[in-house]
This record gives sequence, structure tokens and C-alpha cells, in this order.
Amino acid sequence: MRETGESSYRRFLQGDSQALEALIRTYSDALVRFAYGYVKSSAAAEDLAGDAIALLYMKGKNFATENQLKSYLYKVTRSRCVDYLRRHKKEVPLADVENVLILESAEYSYLRRNRNETLYICLQRLPNQYTEILQLTYFSGFSFQECGKILGKTVKQIYNLHTRAKMALKLLLEKEGITDEDL
Repeated sequence: MRETGESSYRRFLQGDSQALEALIRTYSDALVRFAYGYVKSSAAAEDLAGDAIALLYMKGKNFATENQLKSYLYKVTRSRCVDYLRRHKKEVPLADVENVLILESAEYSYLRRNRNETLYICLQRLPNQYTEILQLTYFSGFSFQECGKILGKTVKQIYNLHTRAKMALKLLLEKEGITDEDL
């Protein structure tokens, strides 16, 4: 049976030192990808995601559900990213796409890899708000209500932002020659 982040966190609060490793395994990859969407640096993204998990460790908050725990981690990661960008106001080139995307598997064909790379590059061309909402809803599985809590917006604002983001991404993908059938 797969252990959830919530059960790992409960065990950690009860003194199980191995539960922290389980939490890191459960959330680190997704948090790093989320942070990378902001800072465009894999090293900084790993540090910022680690900071979010460390803050969870230091604060020792109790969460009723795994969604609350997950929302908290994403909200802290987003906050850390915004702080990082304030401190480092320079543009970071998109040089290490392969370190973030999980594309290097033998069973994937060249066409699938090319399509995923194009999708990722198009996501990065979108305004940050659009990239952020698409990552939260599609890749991290958050509902509009949870996204609203993470981003500090109403559900209606999240819905509108999501709709605009999908339309903008669709236009970029069509310019690159990717249609709905290809996805």
C-alpha cells in the first residue's frame, strides 16, 4: 500500500525519523518542478523546494488532510520563489530543460520527446501567472479552490486565469504545429 504524505507527516510528528525521508520522496520532485517554473534554475529550484520542506519540519504544523499539507508546501515554495526572484532580479536562461522534465526513458519515442519539449518550452513562454495556474491544476492536481488559497485569489479569478492560460497555450502550441490530437 502506498503511503500518503499525510501519514508520513503524522509519523514524523510522532518521532519517526524515517518519515521525513518519505515526505521528501513524496513531494520533492513536484515541488522542484513547480519552483523551476518560477526561477528557471534547477539548482535554485532544488534549494527552494528543500526550504519549503525544512520549514515544514521546523514549524511542526498539524494538518487535517493531505491536501492541506500539499497546499501548504506549494504555498511556501511559491513564497520562497518570489523572495528569490526579488533578490535575484536578473533573467536566468533556460539551459537545463532536460534536468527538469522526465523525458529520458527508453520507451518514449523521439516524437513524444519532441512534443513534450515543445509543450514545456511553450509553457515557459506564457506569462508567469498562466504557467503557474497550469502547473498547479494539471501537473499537481489542485482544484480551483486550492489554487485560490495558494495564489491568494478567488475561485472566479482562478477560473478566468485558467481559461486564459489554456487559450494562450493552445495558440502557442498551434504555432508550433501541435494540435489537440497530438496531445
